[in-house]
Amino acid sequence: MSETNQKTKNKKNKILPIIIILSAVIMIGAGVTIVLLMNQKTPETSRSEGVVGVITDGWDTNVSDQQDGEASKPGTQIPGYYQAEMNEGDTTLKLRVGNPKNNTVGFFATVKLSDGTVLYSSPLLEPGHGLEEIPLNQTLSKGTYDALVFYQCVLLNEENTPLNAAESGFTLIVH
Repeated sequence: MSETNQKTKNKKNKILPIIIILSAVIMIGAGVTIVLLMNQKTPETSRSEGVVGVITDGWDTNVSDQQDGEASKPGTQIPGYYQAEMNEGDTTLKLRVGNPKNNTVGFFATVKLSDGTVLYSSPLLEPGHGLEEIPLNQTLSKGTYDALVFYQCVLLNEENTPLNAAESGFTLIVH
């Protein structure tokens, strides 16, 4: 073997362990970074104000979890409504819209009139999150309206995979 080939081989033999060590350090660093990012918690906020309304994380239906001494049945709970009232020209509606804390799915809630007019659309409402008062997209004239809250149930994953939906109708009286 020539002297030049021997020197090249010696350089390769010295460089190879350095490359292996550097590769190992980079992989370990990347692994640690990934673990730290995955375990990083986003700070919880108890209220979120803005055009979406005031969403609280302590929202509750104010309905007992038990009826007639029996435990409530398993499944997704959908809040029900009978009637809501407001004054002509009001920009908010006092209506408890939210996701009961015992649910395991998320909700997107839309408040609308029976003619399809959308008064409010919520961001994702996780279990135990909701509103006591909702901001309206428009004001209403005096009268009695058939209205409903449309709940789109979704999985609590990154895609918010749609599940089933439910509607809860009520009478909206504008004075």
